[in-house]
Amino acid sequence: MRMEEEDLPLCDESVEQNKPKHGFRDFIWAPLYWFRMLAEEMHWTFVLSVVVVYGISQGLGGGLSRVGTEYYWKDVQKVQPSEAQVYTGIISIPWIVKPLYGLLTDVLPVAGYRRRPYFIFAGVLGIISMLLLSLLKKLHVVFALLSLSVGSASVAIADVTIDACVAQNSISHHSLAPDMQSLCGLSSSIGALIGFSVSGFLVHLIGPKGVFGFLIIPAALVFLVGMVLEEPHVPNFSYRLVFQKLLDATKAMWKTLKCPEVWRPCAYMYLSLAVSLNIQEGMFYWYTDKNAGPSFSQENVGFIFSIGSVGSLFGVLLYQNILKDYSFRSLLFWTQLIYGLSGMLDLMLVLRLNLKFGLPDYFFVVIDEGVSRMTGRLKWMPLLVFSSKLCPSGIEGTFFALLMSIDNMGVLTSSWGGGVLLHILQVTRIQFDNLWLAILVRNIMRILPLGLLFLVPSSDPTTSLENENIELISLVNST
Repeated sequence: MRMEEEDLPLCDESVEQNKPKHGFRDFIWAPLYWFRMLAEEMHWTFVLSVVVVYGISQGLGGGLSRVGTEYYWKDVQKVQPSEAQVYTGIISIPWIVKPLYGLLTDVLPVAGYRRRPYFIFAGVLGIISMLLLSLLKKLHVVFALLSLSVGSASVAIADVTIDACVAQNSISHHSLAPDMQSLCGLSSSIGALIGFSVSGFLVHLIGPKGVFGFLIIPAALVFLVGMVLEEPHVPNFSYRLVFQKLLDATKAMWKTLKCPEVWRPCAYMYLSLAVSLNIQEGMFYWYTDKNAGPSFSQENVGFIFSIGSVGSLFGVLLYQNILKDYSFRSLLFWTQLIYGLSGMLDLMLVLRLNLKFGLPDYFFVVIDEGVSRMTGRLKWMPLLVFSSKLCPSGIEGTFFALLMSIDNMGVLTSSWGGGVLLHILQVTRIQFDNLWLAILVRNIMRILPLGLLFLVPSSDPTTSLENENIELISLVNST
């Protein structure tokens, strides 16, 4: 999620008058008043779009897809943990090319509309991919991987398109920009919590393929958003200018990336994610194993992931209210250190040390997941804030998407590296003797980015980085 900020003075008295008064009597009705105010000021189709894309497609659908995909690889395709880890990385590839989606929605309208066609296209991709996964009984692993990747692309395209809508409305309704960000965050968090909470029950009742069939509904709603979204029509658009605009934006991004103030922190963002090897598939297989692991049911797994989403939300609140004013370098140091140490909980669990202390597996895993997701979010938030400060004037949205793609490339490398580690240590569907060693190696790797903090400036988050931004703006304008 991103937001473009411009110093556009906007005095909208009607907005202030429509904002709800939070007295005791209308405390319960305040959210409804708030939704009504947003719908009146920016059109109800925009509010619907945010709720559908962030809340239902990414939040609810993301939770269901995460658990459903885990069981699909394990029980339907019956692949090894190392293979599932590599496949997870491949499915994330569509998120790496987000700048391309952003450029297209910005410079290439279809049938006179900039946003609606891309929502429709995303919805169609999601519907087709989920139909194939749910209806075809004997789907080869290659075609299953392709279908899941297309489904991932569907969500990524809708994400970039709604980001553009939010940025556009943040400019035209400057005083409501914080309200829009709150709407996005609340929709995503509540949707994810609901999705993870019901995912285990749905997998138990209808199986992973049934869950994919259920995911047709979020995709269909994204398609509906493309049909009803209110946006201005762009008549007589000159498509001859599209290539030149794409070329200019690409040159501007490349010149900006060559700036030391940009590529150094970008290198840190990539490396800090890449070396933190992801072995989640090995842990999941162990969680659900009847002999070596605690043999958690589908319902338990869904609830564990839902607790993780609560931990992530708590991390956001902790950063926003307490940690946001600390300098980048010091905050990244402590969050990375805690992130590495928190991984020792997995080690204690696999070595069954929790049982020696009288802590049941389920209780310990819930604590582990909550702490892990909270520390991961705390590590991510300063990187997100710093990324927004690196964006040059004129290509803020597309360049922010580029930075997020760099982060997604780090996640992809981490996932593939974790798959290689599980393969080398011979962690399989039924063999977990070396899983503890994989966890130990991962925890050590999580500490290594502390030696790369020199790449990140020690500027305070509230510092404007004026010298760097002036140079970046001049680079962009030179194109």
